[in-house]
Amino acid sequence: MSIRDKKIVVVGAGIGGLAAALALRQRGGDVTVLEQAAAISEVGAGLQISPNGVAVLNALGLADALNAAAVRARAVSLRDYRKPGEVLRLDLDAYAPDLSYCFLHRADLVTLLADAVRACGVPIRLLQQVDSADLNGCATLHMSNGSRMRADLVVGADGLHSRLRSQLNRFDQPFFTGQVAWRATVPNSIDLPAEAQLYMGPGRHLVCYPLRGGRLVNIVAVQERKNWTAEGWHHQDRPENLRAAFADFRGTAGALLEQVSEVNLWGLFRHKVAEHWHGPNAAILGDAAHPTLPFLAQGANMALEDAWVLGDELAGADNLESGLAHYQARRHARAVRVIAAASGNAWKYHLRFPPLRGAAHLALRLAGRVAPARMVGQFDWLYRHDVTQEPAA
Repeated sequence: MSIRDKKIVVVGAGIGGLAAALALRQRGGDVTVLEQAAAISEVGAGLQISPNGVAVLNALGLADALNAAAVRARAVSLRDYRKPGEVLRLDLDAYAPDLSYCFLHRADLVTLLADAVRACGVPIRLLQQVDSADLNGCATLHMSNGSRMRADLVVGADGLHSRLRSQLNRFDQPFFTGQVAWRATVPNSIDLPAEAQLYMGPGRHLVCYPLRGGRLVNIVAVQERKNWTAEGWHHQDRPENLRAAFADFRGTAGALLEQVSEVNLWGLFRHKVAEHWHGPNAAILGDAAHPTLPFLAQGANMALEDAWVLGDELAGADNLESGLAHYQARRHARAVRVIAAASGNAWKYHLRFPPLRGAAHLALRLAGRVAPARMVGQFDWLYRHDVTQEPAA
């Protein structure tokens, strides 16, 4: 089946939606993007694009734009929240020189994707809120302004609260993980190098890395707590609350926290991977299909992988139905594995019992000295996976 001239509507102009629009347009689709916001603007914070996500952006023709916008990571440094020095250093330059790990502001990635989408002739229509979709026959979107839009295919890239997900799947109640996270950016007045530094403490951890040519530092701070905060990372909080929660974090972490003037707080919730990623004339991707916790920094990367695979499978399928089925078959198991790995990662940084934390950090130090390459390569199954090179389902 050729998707050339098929009318495709992508709902959501975030990373996954824009990448899908670009992938589908490059294969000949007649694509329109709908966005409910008044402007294409991603506020907030940074993100990490690991090699599996970089592979997709490169295949979409965005290598130069990515290199211009991103800081290339040279290492990951694990540290104790109070003690000087490193617990473990994962030297990416030495042990993964062929891979690109990138730090960039979320707004910069959205901008470069939106620019590429528009350059391909894809319209991005703003202030377009979808109320529901009729998927029988030709898909019909019912908009909040009373208008309707028809398409051969609707792609739901509209995030956690996707309307299309709710139509394709029975409602499942997410549950609070007992963790909240703050996000902030501050000036890089401490000359943080091109590396991710992760500070581990009892019931808490903090990650920081540079953005925008090293001018800014992104901060993500996670705390275990019993009371929960509403889902979504746009909720503002007082910087004093963040500093109080991490008051005993010293060194670089403490210096960065002193600079925070604006911060967002969100509760971390677990969601099930959607049972159905597609239906008649419809598909979902990214957080709409498989929301993930941030402990492997894979949310954006998984959305990029989804976007590529959706375009790849539809372009090579005999018909729309089989292409959508192959898309889910190719993506489901990987999404489940990545989400499970991310969900199980946080406790390693939050050990409370001092002797246990000391023993664990000692084990990490020894492993880093004895087998540094093995430590860097422990997630090769994730980072070295390239969906642009894998065979179709």
